[in-house]
Amino acid sequence: MASAGARVPRLVLVGLGALGGGSAVLLLKPGQKPALPTEPGRSDDALPLVSYSAPDRFSGGIAQPTTKWDSNWDQRAPTSLVEPPKGLSEAELKDHAPYQESLSKAKAKARRHLILIRHGQYQLDGATDEQRVLTELGRQQAALTGAQLRRLGLPYTAIIRSSMSRALETSDIIHRELAEAAPPVSTSDLLREGAPIPPEPRLRHWQPGPRRFYEDGPRIEAAFRRFVHRAAPDQERDSYEIVVCHANVIRYFVCRALQLPPEAWLRFSLRHASLTWLTVLPNGRVKLDFMGDAGFMPPEAMTTT
Repeated sequence: MASAGARVPRLVLVGLGALGGGSAVLLLKPGQKPALPTEPGRSDDALPLVSYSAPDRFSGGIAQPTTKWDSNWDQRAPTSLVEPPKGLSEAELKDHAPYQESLSKAKAKARRHLILIRHGQYQLDGATDEQRVLTELGRQQAALTGAQLRRLGLPYTAIIRSSMSRALETSDIIHRELAEAAPPVSTSDLLREGAPIPPEPRLRHWQPGPRRFYEDGPRIEAAFRRFVHRAAPDQERDSYEIVVCHANVIRYFVCRALQLPPEAWLRFSLRHASLTWLTVLPNGRVKLDFMGDAGFMPPEAMTTT
């Protein structure tokens, strides 16, 4: 049997520099002479030119970020929480001991762990929300997720859930599985499923009208601002909050929290009752520990619709 190396030719990466305001690379086989597209009689077995446009992205040969991280995305940085004394310059504020002390006290100290859970599989043919309850498989999925949370053994501080039937039922099952480790439960209409923002690219089989985005978008954005932010200055210990809601809401939250283009939310897929873990650090940075994790379920229990 031929080895993998015999089947797949080794490639050489050759930089071609600027091309049309961007940059390009050429993939060659070992010993192959580079042939530019403008060179007549180019060898037929030359691999194609791969190029992409990234104007102003490179400086000194090093890729530069196209977007800077906004450290005060949640408006909870100390400088947003503490009003500076009036009439002082920035240099004077740095030497103003009472103001600097107030800034220090306004700094977050703890991490907020947000465990976002999509509801279990539900009855798609229900005419109303009350009829769109979990299927038998959906109840099994919720129980598996609750058992996984119990195995993690974390000091959960809250369960926050959407007010839609499938989310309520999912959270009830998770709460039961957590047993003595179950935290207090609260319900929010802000977390209900909806259309957060027109996605890019659009999907042919899912095209809500403008009014749907107009109504749902501000509500889901309000949910993000309400539930996703750094810890309050008086929070001494890390918190672990379980949020049971919906795929569109979770995907939008992830894009907003990571400061990705929010219109990219529909490029992700989430399994029923899967776990998505966001951690908001005290300095306002956010990391995605994992997204759509359902590896604790047997294959036959993994569904998206």
